[in-house]
Amino acid sequence: MSESKFLGKQVEYPQHYAPEMLVAVPRELNRKEYNIDGSDLPFTGVDVWHAYELSFLTNKGLPVTGVLKLIYPCNNPVIVESKSLKLYLNSFNMEQYGDTPEEGIAVVSKIIKKDLSDLLKTEVKIKIFTKQQDIQLFDYNEYPLLEELPGAAEMEFDTFKESPGVLQVEKQGSFELRTATHLLRSNCKVTFQPDWGSAFIYMKGERKPDESSLLKYLVSFRNENHFHEEVCEMIYKRLWDIFQPVELAVTCVYTRRGGIDITPVRVSHEYLLPESLTNIDILSEKLLRQ
Repeated sequence: MSESKFLGKQVEYPQHYAPEMLVAVPRELNRKEYNIDGSDLPFTGVDVWHAYELSFLTNKGLPVTGVLKLIYPCNNPVIVESKSLKLYLNSFNMEQYGDTPEEGIAVVSKIIKKDLSDLLKTEVKIKIFTKQQDIQLFDYNEYPLLEELPGAAEMEFDTFKESPGVLQVEKQGSFELRTATHLLRSNCKVTFQPDWGSAFIYMKGERKPDESSLLKYLVSFRNENHFHEEVCEMIYKRLWDIFQPVELAVTCVYTRRGGIDITPVRVSHEYLLPESLTNIDILSEKLLRQ
């Protein structure tokens, strides 16, 4: 399996620029299992990545560091495996680009954009941030937490494998729901190491979910072994099938691991895409554990 080329293995870090470290993983492997037709997706969306350990040298040996933000659409055939991206980005550490940091950033940005666009068979947007922005924007301020529901602490949780059967309709009739949880946990598909995250859900329709059952469902991912993008698509597909909403948006914001965080976004309509998160020129406010 291509995704296991580096995952769970001791790998020597490359000392020079190494685009051959990048590994692509087909999206269809998990989509088939959950009846998601890649040629007729029930969603649109993007994968947003932040890499916090990007660094290289100028031609004079001055280190340049920054945060790399990259965005690519969810309708391309593959994802980039995260450890391979980490190894690839680390291959820039001792390479020299440009006489000034600005010149070097321009050169490195062009290289990374081309390498990832070629690998992923789609246009990848990238930007390197070297300074903290004065105003940090966040798209999900009005999303109450499911774990803060009255009585949540008294609920019984005993299902820790993805279980759509726990989802229940609260009532019929027009509704609009914004909700979130910071209790999302799944595990790496290959190494089984835990991945911690938050889920933000917007739904509009005629079949309102019981929020207690929604919390139980999201907690049921605790022993699931999937990549972040797959978890987001599984949540979306279950909610889409069971509640048949008019509008649906699911965003999973995962905690960084290995200096990288991944935030997949899946929506029924493009106008539901979070404005700040999906804007390549904005470095959104980070969550507590991000």
